[in-house]
Amino acid sequence: MRNLHAEITAKILAQLKTGVAPWRKPWSESKTAHGSVMPRNAVSGRAYSGVNILLLWGAAEASGWGPRWLTFKQAKAAGGTVRKGEHGETVIFVKRILVKDKDDAEKRKSIGFLRAYTVFNVAQCDGLSDRVMGVVEAPAAPVSRNERDEVVEAFVAATAIRVTEEGSRACYSPVLDRVAMPPLQAFDSAHAFYSTLFHELGHATGHKDRLDRNLTGKFGDRSYAAEELIAELTNAFTCAEFGIDMGPAPAAYIDNWVSLLEERETAIVTAAAGASRAVEWLRGAVSAEEADEDEPALAAA
Repeated sequence: MRNLHAEITAKILAQLKTGVAPWRKPWSESKTAHGSVMPRNAVSGRAYSGVNILLLWGAAEASGWGPRWLTFKQAKAAGGTVRKGEHGETVIFVKRILVKDKDDAEKRKSIGFLRAYTVFNVAQCDGLSDRVMGVVEAPAAPVSRNERDEVVEAFVAATAIRVTEEGSRACYSPVLDRVAMPPLQAFDSAHAFYSTLFHELGHATGHKDRLDRNLTGKFGDRSYAAEELIAELTNAFTCAEFGIDMGPAPAAYIDNWVSLLEERETAIVTAAAGASRAVEWLRGAVSAEEADEDEPALAAA
């Protein structure tokens, strides 16, 4: 039986082992070229979430594609076609079913398992309309490298998470429920400042009064590495939406993530799902991703 967790983890591990976090990109360039760089379905407009973002980012970067995807059936229904010889990308969603409780035959419990389906980039298709192709006429201006950005500042303020600018170390304190940041002038650029801030806000979403994650781990612990990966991906997803460039990840963190993924093949899927929930909380919205069509798929082992 196909093991989707293992397949996905192998892809991400191969990139991490080169010493590079594959989700850290110069997002300002991508946003200028494509508008929003978050992968979304070209027909429904629904954004992909969780590890699907990482999988589709990787495929798009390798081929120089934009962020719009659709299934074979959707391309046909939209009046287009996938070109002969093109290969699609596997994306996943969680299918939930009710099963008997092993301790009580009268009870049922919900369990989830991964299902897969295939999508193609609009660049692999012919005959699609400009609407489906997502032609970008006037993308938003990128965030300034030297000054505060009003849109980003408003986004941060709307979270109502307490942020102070003092000292020389960026951190989130669960006890105080406060993000402490060095002043913007202490960073090489506004992009570096906001990228660091989004990372700490990612941690803050784990507070017991928000998403209630385990924030008690210490550096070197698996729980610490897992939480750092959630905050890291929350940072990446948010930077991508605003067109903020991310610098390279510290080697020590990459080493920790490699160890985590080698030990737990479900870790990257779990962390990416946690990051999507964190971003949704920061936006003040809740969404759920579903498959784009009801087609046969294989469950993970």
